[in-house]
Amino acid sequence: MATYADPHLKLFSLSSNIPLAEKIAASIGVELSKINIARFADGEIQINIEESVRGDNVYIIQPTSAPVNDNLMELMIMIDALRRASAATINVVMPYYGYARQDRKARSREPITAKLVANMLEHAGVTRVLVLDMHAAQIQGFFDIPVDHMLGAPLLADYLLTSGIANENTVVVSPDHGGVTRARALAELLGSREPIAIIDKRRPKANVAQIMNIIGNVQGKRAIMIDDMIDTGGTISKGAQKLKDEGAAEVYVVATHAVFSGHAKEVLQESAFEQVIVTDSINLPEEKKFPKLVQVTTADLIGEAIKRINENKAVSTLFKTRFHSPK
Repeated sequence: MATYADPHLKLFSLSSNIPLAEKIAASIGVELSKINIARFADGEIQINIEESVRGDNVYIIQPTSAPVNDNLMELMIMIDALRRASAATINVVMPYYGYARQDRKARSREPITAKLVANMLEHAGVTRVLVLDMHAAQIQGFFDIPVDHMLGAPLLADYLLTSGIANENTVVVSPDHGGVTRARALAELLGSREPIAIIDKRRPKANVAQIMNIIGNVQGKRAIMIDDMIDTGGTISKGAQKLKDEGAAEVYVVATHAVFSGHAKEVLQESAFEQVIVTDSINLPEEKKFPKLVQVTTADLIGEAIKRINENKAVSTLFKTRFHSPK
């Protein structure tokens, strides 16, 4: 492993996704800095930073996935510890931004928790936030500090092309009207000449959807659905079956965040999908994995972004082009 030259870059991993943090550290060429995380008898979190961070540019890796409240509180405590230890900058790397689905008031008297989390991070003392595929891109506007919003589509496109899944008979499918922009971006990355298809659906309540119609031609095509996250897997599996019913030859799904709540493992394994392709933004224990699952690592992308931020170089080239691991 090549060693990164800047001794003032410090990389810390909290509890949420240590395997990804280790890969990011290896990609950059640094060791993870030493930290001790413990709990008092009543469950309160105790953090001790075991090396000096005075004057350093610190990067904390912590996706706020389940248990979201524990992981978020752990992150806030770490930020406070770094601020009190005189770190020069505190950069939060959140491969998965929890509470992002509550980004507006859909009904009266509802909170906007995506904004609340942004406020908490800012007031705690964060200098910059690096995130991957927020549920709603406009959440960037909830912050008054720099936000680098990385995209998972270039990584997923690389896998689809190098594995041979994407070909001239491929059609990209958006699972709803809100995902059209994401689907068009993937189609462009794949060089697809086919118009995208859209699943028109009505959602009577959260995680439940009634499939209504397929807009576009999928007859005899290899359909690739794309979404930012897969939660219970029920809605997207119904979409896959509808595509098969409409004549699609094969159906794949790609998504950045594998939330996999409830019985998602069983639902997805028994679905019409040939493969379920996700990134490692959320750590998946062995009990949540299944034969149809494929994971693509985000480590090189995030590592390259951290190096560019630390060196005051542009990260825009990593946003919308296919990403290849630096050699």
